[in-house]
Amino acid sequence: MGSSIDVSKDKCPSPHSLANKISRVIWGIVWVTMFRTSPRILFGWRRMLLRMFGSRVGRNARISPSVRIWAPWNLVVGEEASIAHDVDCYNVDRIEIGNHASVSQYAFLCSASHDIQDPHMRLIHAPIVVADQAWVCAGAFVGMGITIGEGAVVGAMSVVTRSVAPWSIVAGNPARFLRMRELKGE
Repeated sequence: MGSSIDVSKDKCPSPHSLANKISRVIWGIVWVTMFRTSPRILFGWRRMLLRMFGSRVGRNARISPSVRIWAPWNLVVGEEASIAHDVDCYNVDRIEIGNHASVSQYAFLCSASHDIQDPHMRLIHAPIVVADQAWVCAGAFVGMGITIGEGAVVGAMSVVTRSVAPWSIVAGNPARFLRMRELKGE
């Protein structure tokens, strides 16, 4: 297993186009100067900036200024959705956060990884969906290709490696089913 693998640029070229790279640089400048520095209450300002970069952001979505978004054009956020402080959206592929869904502080939504069977560990990616009324709790990790079903809850610090059924509660590393979520009558 001790073989040498050539990982030079000509053997492992970037899968990202020049336009993608330039767009990410421009977004990075806007993020540092206008998004990240905006006062917490200016949710409309951040929605506007994201829309300028191709995001689809619903009415009254609340996105904190410290949210890190790799590619805004791959982000869809529903109405009344919430993305708390220090969430990391590594959205090489599309990340969708549904209506009235919440992603709590320090969560990491990771839509890409590397193919560990490929000698050059090429980038692989798949979309992430956090459906309507779902909640990804603080510090949780959600991997590529995962769907968090409608109304589901992912417990704090959980590692989600499989899709989560609607209205279920999961927690742990790896996240395991705990019970079904039942709402109290109003």
